[in-house]
Amino acid sequence: MKLLLIIGAALMALGVALGAFGAHALKDRVAPNMLANWQTGVLYHMIHAIGIIALASILMRVSISQFNTAGWLMLAGIVFFSGSLYVMALTGITKLGAVTPIGGVLFIAAWVFVILGALKL
Repeated sequence: MKLLLIIGAALMALGVALGAFGAHALKDRVAPNMLANWQTGVLYHMIHAIGIIALASILMRVSISQFNTAGWLMLAGIVFFSGSLYVMALTGITKLGAVTPIGGVLFIAAWVFVILGALKL
């Protein structure tokens, strides 16, 4: 629980930094579609970092394994989904877009685990 909370908070700080980097350092250096990819990566990164923090907070009160699993799936989703969009935006290698859906599936799986955990409350 504590580790997920720390990871979530660190991911939020990183998300803010990456958002600022995209808005200021990348806006004139990458193609508009690549900047849009970057922004999408940041958006999903931040949403799921908040999700991790929320799950960690819940886990401090109740022990439901599905919530723990969901938190780790969200972390993996950030790495695959947002990470692939970040690398694609920086390198222009669009073939990395093939990795992005893996992250999307991980995000969906995470939310399914949240539902399963909520059914145990």
